[in-house]
Amino acid sequence: MLKTIVYIIIVAALFFGYVRYTERRITFFPMTRLEFTPEVAGLSFEDIYFSASGNARINAWFIPADQARYTILFCHGNAGNIGHRLEKITMLHRIGLNVFILDYRGYGQSRGRPSERGLYLDAKAGYDYLLNERRLRPDEIILYGESLGSAAVIDLASKEKVAGIILEGAFTRGRDMARRVCPFLPAFLFSDSFNSLDKIKQVKAPKLFIHSKNDEIVPFAFCRKLYDTAEKPKYLAELIGGHNSAFVDSQEKYIFSIGSFIGRLARE
Repeated sequence: MLKTIVYIIIVAALFFGYVRYTERRITFFPMTRLEFTPEVAGLSFEDIYFSASGNARINAWFIPADQARYTILFCHGNAGNIGHRLEKITMLHRIGLNVFILDYRGYGQSRGRPSERGLYLDAKAGYDYLLNERRLRPDEIILYGESLGSAAVIDLASKEKVAGIILEGAFTRGRDMARRVCPFLPAFLFSDSFNSLDKIKQVKAPKLFIHSKNDEIVPFAFCRKLYDTAEKPKYLAELIGGHNSAFVDSQEKYIFSIGSFIGRLARE
């Protein structure tokens, strides 16, 4: 009987460990090769390196716009690297925004191993760079979180002052996403990672939520729950199209929504 109990405990522990390992494996899909730079889109840029806590060396691009009032601190999604966001960078640049986009540790030319904590540390290091090296004020910085990057942005905005935040394809919690991928497993097996649902309550800055109503990866319901939980001022732009293509499929509304949001910030 004792042996049976021991075997059950061992199997349960191994299964629990496997679930947590799988959870991490489905979270990060970094690519190290930079296939494109802003030059491809005809944009001038600065190639920047700075340090983040945990011995990480972070690579970023700063793409200036003429007479820009605000600078976007862009935290991208879980796959690829900064070189795969040129189309979105170009749109933001045309709106009249400086864009500062960074690769998390383990992505692109950034050194280190990706993790939830690392994601938060890298976003904070990017914010500190803008304050200390670029001499920007907090009210000149807008955080932009794309998919997984929304968790980094919400975490940062819950602790630091910024002009506003833009959340595209945002989700509530890592556990909710994991259950979507593995619906046959009970919720308690998954970690309470990337808990944006609790943190969004602490974000006082104006918020723009951008999400496709037919997003096939992050359900619109997740965005709606975040939006309903968030404090005002907050705005919601409903797009159509895929999780990774809605900003193109609904390009006119995407650009209009961000431009309107920037206009509201400027008038406040």
